[in-house]
Amino acid sequence: MAKDKDHKGHSADLRTPPMDGGGMSTGVAIIGFILCFLAGGAVMWGYDSHRLKTAGGIMADSSSSGSTGAKWADSDSPIPVTSEDPVWGNRNAPVTIVTFSDFQCPFCSRVEPTLDQVKTTYGKDKVRIVWKNQPLPFHDKAKPAAEAAQTVFALKGSDAFWTFHDTAFKNQAQLSPESYEKWAVASGVDLAAFKAAYATHKAAKKVEEDSQIGNKVGANGTPAFRINGVELSGAQPFDKFKETIDKELGKAEAKIKAGTPKDKIYVAMSSENFKAAPAKKGEEEEEEKEDTKTVWRVPVNGSPIYGKTDAPVTIIEFSDFQCPYCKRVGPQMQKIKETYGDKVRIVWKHEPLPFHPRAEPAAELAIEARTQKGDKGFWDAHDKLFESQPKLDDADLEKVASDMGLDMAKVKAAIKDKKHKKDIDADMEMGEDVAASGTPHFFVNGRRLVGAQPFEKFQKIIDEEVAKFEAQKGKVAAKDYYASIMKDAKGAPEPEKKVAPPVPAGDAYKGGKDAKVVIQQWSDFQCPFCSRVEPTINEIEKTYGDKVKIVWRDKPLPMHPNAPGAAEAGREAMKQKGPGGFWKMHKKMFENQQKLAREDLDGYAKEIGLDMDKWKAAMDNHVHKAAVDADDKAGTEIGISGTPAFLVNGYYVSGAQPFPKFKKLIDKAMNEAK
Repeated sequence: MAKDKDHKGHSADLRTPPMDGGGMSTGVAIIGFILCFLAGGAVMWGYDSHRLKTAGGIMADSSSSGSTGAKWADSDSPIPVTSEDPVWGNRNAPVTIVTFSDFQCPFCSRVEPTLDQVKTTYGKDKVRIVWKNQPLPFHDKAKPAAEAAQTVFALKGSDAFWTFHDTAFKNQAQLSPESYEKWAVASGVDLAAFKAAYATHKAAKKVEEDSQIGNKVGANGTPAFRINGVELSGAQPFDKFKETIDKELGKAEAKIKAGTPKDKIYVAMSSENFKAAPAKKGEEEEEEKEDTKTVWRVPVNGSPIYGKTDAPVTIIEFSDFQCPYCKRVGPQMQKIKETYGDKVRIVWKHEPLPFHPRAEPAAELAIEARTQKGDKGFWDAHDKLFESQPKLDDADLEKVASDMGLDMAKVKAAIKDKKHKKDIDADMEMGEDVAASGTPHFFVNGRRLVGAQPFEKFQKIIDEEVAKFEAQKGKVAAKDYYASIMKDAKGAPEPEKKVAPPVPAGDAYKGGKDAKVVIQQWSDFQCPFCSRVEPTINEIEKTYGDKVKIVWRDKPLPMHPNAPGAAEAGREAMKQKGPGGFWKMHKKMFENQQKLAREDLDGYAKEIGLDMDKWKAAMDNHVHKAAVDADDKAGTEIGISGTPAFLVNGYYVSGAQPFPKFKKLIDKAMNEAK
């Protein structure tokens, strides 16, 4: 059966929810678009960046960081990895994750925070992550970006590669030769050397070799992973990685105890797991695994509607005006309207993705159009915005508004002041509840369908739902039919709770001293994800003020050598100058995360006006170590092993989550505390 793969998978823009019975996640099964699938596996072990190596004929600088200068190769693995690959983690780590990825793929970008959580949770001695290039043919900037990153690796090693890698994913919309040069320099590579090496295209050979390995092991979509040879496809949530990693850790440790050398464990494990992998099923069989049967509770809640309110089939669409796959599904939605007429209504929910900077302003315009001209105004704006995509800069939005005859002053104010952010956040919270974590994401009478699917996929479900309605005619009025479906639908899972330990009197906090909602934040000054969540914490403080109390708790992770000293520095600033001193030092350290050695901390102490004699005595004698260790232990005892981690009156939040995630739990805790 010939199908356009471009209408699948990649459109699901992100990690996907697991099926009720476990196994492959719904979105991943659907995300067929060469994207979130059959992660092949080049599991690269060994993070020895202190080496003089050749990658595609380019000599590497021996100053790059790593474990040894020796070359190594796990070539006997069905997913071979060698010292020619960028690696995070130690050579003898018992678990190797081979990542097949594409710098232009939005799903690859989306999974990065999850991989960061893997790093902070397990550390370099337990897990190593190996990068393999798999630039997809429909991403025109992916191969040049891969060559640039591989050139950086060849010249300066793994540390420089990962710095370039992080910058590229954070600035995915700016992939260009000019950006590669700038990012290479920021990664510690000499500009002239980079330009000369990049111009030779010698790194293209390594990129092609990686791609061939990926295709050979079935990793022909991105992101794709092999965890000791075990396949994991798509931008999966952390729990999916954790489940496989924990299982592999146990198996690897048993093999090591039985006599397998540590540097041979990857070859042994990947070979064993690769042989044991189930045979690939045909496309039809794979599609049968998609969970389109579970009915999820997705209320309309006053969102824009196209069609009649008493239509027997309601399609709720979580979408993003900057997402190309949301635009691509437009013809299918139009065909649904033409085919089913009054039998279907379409409901829009906003889901502007964080790596689409123009999605939120476009959403503001669409909501303002609805405010001024009703639902018709919204759908007119909807059509014009997708016609304009990818041109969604301010001038483009103003042209859309002008063509529609909207009040321009109100449109500009709405975009500038984020007038409708509350409505957008409400939609995003609902998406969080039903695990609609990518776009476009549909619920047809509550039944999930992920991605820019072909019309036939929608047709099958719609026909089934129309038949259900016809079969019950006379029992429920048409106007009440959707509500009757939602009554017994599956709701959001209860948020995880932990027993919140008491807050120590000496820990720094901001907000209301006696607030009924207390947010305990376990964090690490050297952790990049702790830095990344700080704007969200500031937004919480701005939104809730004295209604919440935000408490800092130290948890310096073992893989961050400067984190313990930084934690002690914060406490000494607190001792000398109170909370104000702590937060000044806190700001300095997060602004200079790469400079947290003792001499750097001394400089920050002088800048904020600390008594340097007292400072030196406290730091030299580690007088705050016991308090730091107590915070660390308190987190460990309730199951917190990575940073950042939060308890909102006991509700657990893991990682650098967006504001709506916190808001939902804060509001819940606030209501319960009344």
